[in-house]
Amino acid sequence: MKSATPKVLHPLLGRTLLGHVLAAAGAAAAEQTVVVVGHKAEAVSAHLAEVAPAAVPVLQAQQNGTGHAVRIALDAVPDASGTLVVLNGDVPLLRGETVAALIEAHESASRAATVLAAVVDDPAGLGRIVRDAAGGLSRIVEERDASAEVRAIREINAGIYAFDLAALREALGKLSTDNDQGEEYLTDVFGLLVEVGSPVGVFVAADAEETLGANDRAQLADLRSRLRDRVNTAWMRSGVSILDPATTWIDVTVTLEPDSVVDQNSQLRGTTSVASGAVIGPDTTLIDTVVGAGASVLRTHSIGAEVGPEATVGPFSFLRPGTRMGRKSKVGGFVETKNAELGDGAKVPHLSYVGDASIGAKANIGAGTIFANYDGVKKNRTTVGEAAFVGSDTVLIAPVEVGPGAYVAAGSAIGSDVPSGSLGVTRAQQRNVEGWTARRRPGTVSAEAAERAAGEASEAE
Repeated sequence: MKSATPKVLHPLLGRTLLGHVLAAAGAAAAEQTVVVVGHKAEAVSAHLAEVAPAAVPVLQAQQNGTGHAVRIALDAVPDASGTLVVLNGDVPLLRGETVAALIEAHESASRAATVLAAVVDDPAGLGRIVRDAAGGLSRIVEERDASAEVRAIREINAGIYAFDLAALREALGKLSTDNDQGEEYLTDVFGLLVEVGSPVGVFVAADAEETLGANDRAQLADLRSRLRDRVNTAWMRSGVSILDPATTWIDVTVTLEPDSVVDQNSQLRGTTSVASGAVIGPDTTLIDTVVGAGASVLRTHSIGAEVGPEATVGPFSFLRPGTRMGRKSKVGGFVETKNAELGDGAKVPHLSYVGDASIGAKANIGAGTIFANYDGVKKNRTTVGEAAFVGSDTVLIAPVEVGPGAYVAAGSAIGSDVPSGSLGVTRAQQRNVEGWTARRRPGTVSAEAAERAAGEASEAE
């Protein structure tokens, strides 16, 4: 990956590669999950503690092959019995249903080992499934060790297996490093089991796409687009309108209700949820945001906000964490909010910053209003009461309160409370200096315009 980040921790639509594999593994309802870690083990183990705290990390200090990795994993669960499922950490498209089907096929046939296979157009770089004359599994051959005839086979090993633990433990003790890479291949277990007459088999994935892994950034991007298409298709078939699926990116952790609409160039990430009838986008990013029924969020960036039912946001708005919008409230164009509560029907229509504030129901905040919440040491809160009206180009200097039904005159700097039903004004009296342009800006286009206006006024008299 040419990255400081371990491959399995690279993100993909709401989960890491490892997180996706663990989610698929959940279908197995395993008694215990063991994760073999090697490169940057501390970082991987820390992530594992966050997303799957019951899983046990096991360190493979020297990467001596897949067989060696499984042997180390089994040392951590010496009393385990029954079926063992082995999964690669970089197959994020694997479905839980496929894992469950692999287990069912393996156990119903009472096999010692079953390999998940797939038929692909280009098998380059992958191990091949070699079958016997009867169509059964003969062996699995890594490409490095394959003949030209074996390399022509298009049925590949997906690196995912189900084993009977007793049979596996015995076979692992017989593995050698007599191969091109000098490693213990887990795939050699199948040949060893065939030699002693133990039943082995192949389970072919219905969709080869599920077996794809990522070894570089280009392959990761390909997986991301494939997962995007899968997620979007599933939501559309459940009743969500996605107007341009190719430019819509939805994390697997997001929830949407039927009859919601997602317009083009939009990203829904994290724990975002969108209720029925809401319209998102175009050109919108929602992260950990809750959108109520019938709301509209247009050309907006939102993090950790709640948008109430039938509320409207945008265009070009920025909702920061702690923003809570009531029913039919409005945050308009070029408005930024942070830790702000808007009551039902409250409006901040234009060009304003609202930080650390409570705005009552049906209150109106005029264009260009600034909630000055920071005094250089700490953040302070502003309260605007129900149905209050704050005129344009106002600065509310926190901590301050504008009472219910109060008005604030446009252009005011309010540093003291405005009582309920009162008008707060802090503007200085206007003074006009006659003839200033002619005296101080002679010869300018402004002076010429003023002179013409004066002449026209004289003629009119």
